[in-house]
Amino acid sequence: MWTRLLIAAGTLAMAGHAHAQLPSPLVDAEWLSDQLDNDDLVVLDVRSSIDNGGDRASFEEARIPGSRYSNYTDAGWRESRDGVAGLMPDIEALETLIGELGIDNDDTVVVVSAGTGATDFGSAARVYWTFKALGHDEVAVLNGGFAGWQAQNFEVASGTPDAPEATTFEASLQEALLATTEEVEAAIEAGEALVDARPEDFYTGKTQSPAARAPGTIPGAVNLPHHAALIERDGAYYLDPERLMANIEALGLDPEAPTVAFCNTGHWAASGWFQLSEVGGLEQVAMYDGSMAEWTQDDARPLQLAERGTITVGEALD
Repeated sequence: MWTRLLIAAGTLAMAGHAHAQLPSPLVDAEWLSDQLDNDDLVVLDVRSSIDNGGDRASFEEARIPGSRYSNYTDAGWRESRDGVAGLMPDIEALETLIGELGIDNDDTVVVVSAGTGATDFGSAARVYWTFKALGHDEVAVLNGGFAGWQAQNFEVASGTPDAPEATTFEASLQEALLATTEEVEAAIEAGEALVDARPEDFYTGKTQSPAARAPGTIPGAVNLPHHAALIERDGAYYLDPERLMANIEALGLDPEAPTVAFCNTGHWAASGWFQLSEVGGLEQVAMYDGSMAEWTQDDARPLQLAERGTITVGEALD
């Protein structure tokens, strides 16, 4: 199995097989095009209804050659439990899901979203976070998604691909990447950084998600909207690292301090987590996948609203 210890070395041969060396967690189309012949590279297309009509039919109509398909919203990457949407499923279910895609622990995975909007970047980021949370580090996101691939005129395949041969994937849960409600409560008490990845109107409480019982944010949180560092070019959306770093610097976040990213249901939060941890260089970032959907389940928990200050969930519902 290859590691990142020789990232600058490009590709190398091991035991007669070619292995891709990820240059970073965020890769571009040119790099990916050069790696498509590598034996242990899996290009995982996760287009879904989040990107306005993405499904298996659109994947079969046009896709990156050799890529495999798994619908982000429907395949089992997230689930609802106890009235909370978007939670991480149990480990055994995810092991089965990934193994049935023909992905084992030695594979390098590049996750591809539609790339047609800022929100669907979160699809790739959430699947990336899931792999990392399961202990699989050899994973990256394609910047620009499939729309970027097409816009740059790289080769496109079509038709119904052969189903991948199922294999075994074994997970090792990385609990430091998942923040529980109790840990968020402790973070408030300790004055640790909480980053709300939602657009500003959700953060201030002017807009409420149907997944949350009340509007507002977690007290003490700062706002880093998931879309703020994404730029559109030729119909594709790309994460701009320079813009991201400027946004992080403006918030004054300590790169060495514990930080929790959240949103409504753990989708935009995944984008926020990816931006902070994998591109922004913050060292201790966890994601609260229950986010505001779970936080607002208890009437006694505090909320912060721009126009009312800090109140409880119950008071917000009155």
